[in-house]
Amino acid sequence: MLTESGCRERQQKFWSRMDAEIEWVLLGDPRHVQYFCGFRPNPISFSADESALLLLLRDGSCILMADNFTRRTAVADVYVSEEVIDAWYNHQNSVSSRHRALLRALETVRPRLNRTAGMIERDAVPLHVIDLLPQAVEPDADSAESPGDIIRDLRRSKMPDELALLERCMDAGAAGHRAAFNAVQPGVSEIDVYQAVRTAAESAAGCPCVVYGDFRATSGQVFRAGGLPSSRRLQPGDLFLLDYSVIIAGYRSDITNTIAVSEPTADQTRQAQACLAAMQKAEDILAPGCRAADVFTAADGELQAHGFPGLSHHAGHGVGMEHPEPPILVPHSTDVLRAGDVVTLEPGLYIEGTGGMRFEHNYVITEEGCRRLSHHQTGLTEGAD
Repeated sequence: MLTESGCRERQQKFWSRMDAEIEWVLLGDPRHVQYFCGFRPNPISFSADESALLLLLRDGSCILMADNFTRRTAVADVYVSEEVIDAWYNHQNSVSSRHRALLRALETVRPRLNRTAGMIERDAVPLHVIDLLPQAVEPDADSAESPGDIIRDLRRSKMPDELALLERCMDAGAAGHRAAFNAVQPGVSEIDVYQAVRTAAESAAGCPCVVYGDFRATSGQVFRAGGLPSSRRLQPGDLFLLDYSVIIAGYRSDITNTIAVSEPTADQTRQAQACLAAMQKAEDILAPGCRAADVFTAADGELQAHGFPGLSHHAGHGVGMEHPEPPILVPHSTDVLRAGDVVTLEPGLYIEGTGGMRFEHNYVITEEGCRRLSHHQTGLTEGAD
């Protein structure tokens, strides 16, 4: 989970980039709230979609505002100077809108904001909250960055506590991939495979977590697969594509493998070898200063060198609290890799008559190059990697 020292360091980095005249910033994006103080409602709870607000102050303090039921579903420890929690439901009285509870909490701190200049993360704070606050300073469109712009840029460089949480997600995902080799059999339904993967991932994670992504069979006729699992039963000759994320405390992995339902054909094997070679070719150039577009070109060129069409989608993307997030590995990307980026590589080929497949690992960009974070097996059959 995120650490107190990590949250404080992220706050310090944020304030070092903010206009010196700004004394407070109000945040409402749940990812940004978590980034600075660790608070995130549990996605598997009755408060999964509810909001909290975080007030950052230049003096280093921060205040969390939420209703009592949202606060009690926090996925991890919370590191703030003060909490203003309104009793939305107390088992005694009727309830009103939870937005009203949030407004009552905000009213408690509003007098402090009237005396100094501040900014509101307007793209994530509800309008009724903005209307209640004093007029906030707007960034100069020609020079100053908005709070949201700064935070999204800071989020690219993952800190040690974030990397530890991401690796926990990937280890849970790897457990799901191991289970899939036993679950993928002729006659088994896609939903049965999903259940086996989810059970193994949650067991490895040691907590309830979200497991989402593509759990679909491809074939010679249906070769562009993706989406949630269905009741369709696997057939000999199918390929089963598992491209999924495990979310723990707001952070997520994104790792992929494709499994042959029966003994793979020569064409399927050749296709898989091309995809894995493309991933290795792209991995070889991952380093700070590398253009995201060049990573795409490396993977795309390797597929073509093996006699296949080039990539029909991105070669990979950043991952962390969102999916996807910068940098984006596509032909016309202007992104440049930097130390601390966590990226995926996921070359795929979708060939009529053979089937569709892709494979994916996750990496952190280091000062020297890159380090692979995910360790699941990739390959059409167990032991093939």
